[in-house]
Amino acid sequence: MPSLETSAGTVAYDERGEGEPIVLLPSGAHSRHDYDELRELLGDRFRTIALDWPGHGGSPEGPDPASAMSFADAAEALVAAVAPRGAVVVGNSVGGFAAGRLAIRRPELVCGLVLVDSGGFAARTPVIHAFCRLMSRPWFLRRFYPTFARRYMRPRAEADRRAMAAAVETTRQDPGLRTVCQLWGSFAAPQHDLRREAGTIAVPTLVVWGRCDPVIPVRVGRRIAASIPGARLAVLESGHVPYASDPDAFAAELVPFAEAALGGEKGVAAGGTA
Repeated sequence: MPSLETSAGTVAYDERGEGEPIVLLPSGAHSRHDYDELRELLGDRFRTIALDWPGHGGSPEGPDPASAMSFADAAEALVAAVAPRGAVVVGNSVGGFAAGRLAIRRPELVCGLVLVDSGGFAARTPVIHAFCRLMSRPWFLRRFYPTFARRYMRPRAEADRRAMAAAVETTRQDPGLRTVCQLWGSFAAPQHDLRREAGTIAVPTLVVWGRCDPVIPVRVGRRIAASIPGARLAVLESGHVPYASDPDAFAAELVPFAEAALGGEKGVAAGGTA
C-alpha cells in the first residue's frame, strides 16, 4: 500500500478506479475501509483515494500530538500529491473539517466539496468543551467509546457493524487510543472553528447529513448549507457515518454532484440515477 510523508506523519492510502479523482477522508477513530461499500458502487467511473489518518489503520503514529489541524495538514499534502489539478474531496467528521479547511485555503485543489456530518462548524458551548476534555482522557475514552460508537453509528447493516467494531478496536490501546484522545482534545481549539470562513468557500459544495446523528445533529448541517454560497443539503436516514449505513443513497447524491463538479459525464449513477 502506498504512503506519503507529511508534516503530521506518514499516511497510508490506497487508490481504486481510473476516472477523475475523489479523495475520501474518514472520521476520527475510523479507517479508509469505512468507504469500501461506496467505492464498490463507484467502480471504475472515478479514481477514489482513501487514507488512514496518523495512528489509524495502516498509518503509524505521527511525530507530534495529533490534532484536527495536523490531520488537515496531512489531507492537504495528500490531495496536492495525488490530485494536483484538483479533486472532489469528501470528508466525514474531522475529515469534513480537513476538507472544508482545504477548500478555504487551497481552493485550486478542490473541484467539489462534500461535507459529511462535518466537524469544524458547531458552536463552542461549555458542554462541548467539557465533553472534549473528558474524551481526551485515555481512561474515560477507552471505557466509554464502545457505548459512544453504538450511539453515533446507529448500526443497521454489516458495514455499520464492521466500521463500529474497527473504531472501538482503534481506541483500545496505543497508538490509536493516544491519537484519538489527542484529537478530541483539539476539537475545542479556536483553530477548529471554520464558521467565520464558511462564507468564503467558493467551490461547489454538497452537505450530506445523517438525520439520526446524535454527535453533530442535523441542524448543524442545515446551518452549514445555509452559510456556504450555493451549497445543497441532502439528509439521509442514518447516524454519523451515512456512506457506511446507506452507501446506495449516498452514491445517488455523490455521483451526479461529482460528475458536475469534475466537468465530465461518467455514465449512469449508482442506483439507476442519471
